[in-house]
Amino acid sequence: MASKLHIKKGDLVYVISGESKGKQGRVLSVQVSKQRAFVEGVNMVSKHTKPNSKYPQGGIIKMEAPIHISNLMLIDPASGKPTRIGRRLNDKGKLVRYSKKSGEEIK
Repeated sequence: MASKLHIKKGDLVYVISGESKGKQGRVLSVQVSKQRAFVEGVNMVSKHTKPNSKYPQGGIIKMEAPIHISNLMLIDPASGKPTRIGRRLNDKGKLVRYSKKSGEEIK
């Protein structure tokens, strides 16, 4: 079984290394088993496609490729800067993610 990841679908993340370093975007989906995530506008690749119902012309299309989650940092909702993530029990006894920078809970 794979361990829990520090990012989820819908999170705003910052790329800390690789070709797309410095960019930020929203997580579109996460591949837990491969520890990779698709981030909007990050790690774009050119894909050659045959004509199909989605792309009737076919040709070369730009699309996101998965990026390893170790190259991503969550953006702190309070300060808007990249932060590390911790986990703690909230007042209801549920395990929640929180920002190490501001100490604020991440929804």
